[in-house]
Amino acid sequence: MKATIWHNPDCGTSRKTLAILGETPEIELSVIEYRKLPFTRGKLEQLFRDAGLSPRDALRTRGSPAEELGLIDGASADTILDAMVEHPILVERPFVETEKGVRLCRPQDRVYEII
Repeated sequence: MKATIWHNPDCGTSRKTLAILGETPEIELSVIEYRKLPFTRGKLEQLFRDAGLSPRDALRTRGSPAEELGLIDGASADTILDAMVEHPILVERPFVETEKGVRLCRPQDRVYEII
């Protein structure tokens, strides 16, 4: 099974999710460090749709410039998506995609739902 993780190596939950995927023998893993290779708007829209999340649901508010950018109260989905493309740190992490679906793996055990 192929799996892709959008990974931030500075995030403990992302590292734990990556470890679960790496320890699963049947997984063919692709790791995208999204701060180095940022999301496209289309990819974010697809990930959120497939995970059943809105951009607001996937907005990282802690340790990000979300408040300074005016994204906490009243920002539209389009505004949040545009900000996420410009500032990838605004995307909560990690997202994992397999043939079984997409999950925001917080906590990391959510990855078991799709592997």
